[in-house]
Amino acid sequence: MPLSRRQLLQAGIAGSAAVLVGTSAVSSARFPAPRWRGEDPFGLGVASGDPTLDGVVLWTRLAPDPLAPGGRGGMGWDPVTVEYEVAHDESFRKVVTRGTAVATRELAHSVHPEIHGLEPARWYFYRFRAGSAISPVGRTRTAPAPGQPTPRMRFAFASCQSWSSGFYTAYEHMSEEDLDLVVHLGDYIYERGWRRGREGMSMGVDRGEAVDLPSYRLHYAQYKAEQPLRDAHAAFPWIVTMDDHEVDNNWAADSPGLGLDIYRIPALFRRRRAAAFQALYEHQPLRLTQRPAGPGMRLHRRYRFGDLAQITMLDTRQYRDRQACGGDVTAHCVDRLDTDRTMLGAQQRNWLLDGFTGSPARWQIIGNQVAMGQTDNDPGPDTVVSSDSWDGYVADRNTVLGAAADRGVRNLVVITGDRHQNIVADLRRDYADPESPVVASEFSGTSITSAGDGADINDTGRRLLAANPDMKFFNAQRGYVLVDLNHHLWRNDFRVVPYIRRPGAPIHTRASFVVQDQRPSAIEA
Repeated sequence: MPLSRRQLLQAGIAGSAAVLVGTSAVSSARFPAPRWRGEDPFGLGVASGDPTLDGVVLWTRLAPDPLAPGGRGGMGWDPVTVEYEVAHDESFRKVVTRGTAVATRELAHSVHPEIHGLEPARWYFYRFRAGSAISPVGRTRTAPAPGQPTPRMRFAFASCQSWSSGFYTAYEHMSEEDLDLVVHLGDYIYERGWRRGREGMSMGVDRGEAVDLPSYRLHYAQYKAEQPLRDAHAAFPWIVTMDDHEVDNNWAADSPGLGLDIYRIPALFRRRRAAAFQALYEHQPLRLTQRPAGPGMRLHRRYRFGDLAQITMLDTRQYRDRQACGGDVTAHCVDRLDTDRTMLGAQQRNWLLDGFTGSPARWQIIGNQVAMGQTDNDPGPDTVVSSDSWDGYVADRNTVLGAAADRGVRNLVVITGDRHQNIVADLRRDYADPESPVVASEFSGTSITSAGDGADINDTGRRLLAANPDMKFFNAQRGYVLVDLNHHLWRNDFRVVPYIRRPGAPIHTRASFVVQDQRPSAIEA
């Protein structure tokens, strides 16, 4: 029988003792590695991301003791040369490129080598070496060249993976899927202290809330200590962004969210945000253009996949106005209708709209953090909405959806995280007009773990389905979303597990919806 993707990677790990980049077992690198004394400096795994037609960015972090106090992962102060190689095969007999990167204490001894000169639409294998230690083997794929005929694309999207809420069983199943890439829509970590939710959970780090660089680093280390998450990173390239919990619950631009009171002081919050952004960069496969400068970090970007798809990743936290009416769920927030209020900021909004005009891709996909469609929480006559979502920034929503219609976007689909629920909804140009046309579909994916085991349907779901005629499906179990698209059809499978508070859950497809070419409304398959 052929090896599964996970078995293939494990076989690659077992075979990785072959000499890397033509060096001996004792490194002669400019900045030699320490003697690891039986420790594994690659315990946080490897990753790749942001694929283009000729390359990807690779990632790893040297951390022989990932949960050591202070957030330095058991590393000293000296730089270390990290070698890498990329090959056509998992045994590394057909190496296509080799190089080195320097891991420094300033970035927690992480490295982000950007690989170029690869062939479009092709799988590759990669690995790292530091001194005598060789990393697990990762597998990655370049994108088809822009405009290249691309008959099919398969990807998964996920979000919201509170470590203390449960086990990462969904990632075990994701690693076995046949995917081209993974899109992560935010809440990769939760800044808050640990909460007991797992069966037999052992907390490896301080239970307190992350507020500075050492504590954010420890949170990422705790999350990346999970083998299923590392396996999913090693199996596919990822495109990642952030939502709120990478910094502070419900934060908005320079305004803190619902965290510790002392960090409501603006200067302290900016310092906290800078630390959170640096830790994010240190632990994700992000390019140099995403490296933060203090409390600023450019995460909005777009990727082309042949003539089939363009993925536009948004940042709905860093440039938004503070939530109207305190972020409450209410029917009486007139400020949310203010035409000057923005979710994206003028520069990012204009960049998004320009992308509608400039791309010939068959499917325009927006990677989005919070619910874009109107979500009425009351079946009665009042419209009761949350001002933390796009419902609190109506003018920006109308501008984006109106521009998609006016500029002739052929197929617009929005993929969304944050909600811990699987939801399918039509997106209308202007919700103030009941006859406003549908211009897109929104697929909201549930959480990997956040909110616990969940349920197929609950009182919230019944209320939302009754209150929102454009909402076509609701489910509150845990899992991820699998997307399979070609030139004629978008197929969306909600993959769910029945529990996450204990390991070993099976997975199944709870529901499938499709969007047909030039028919923006989703229908059940």
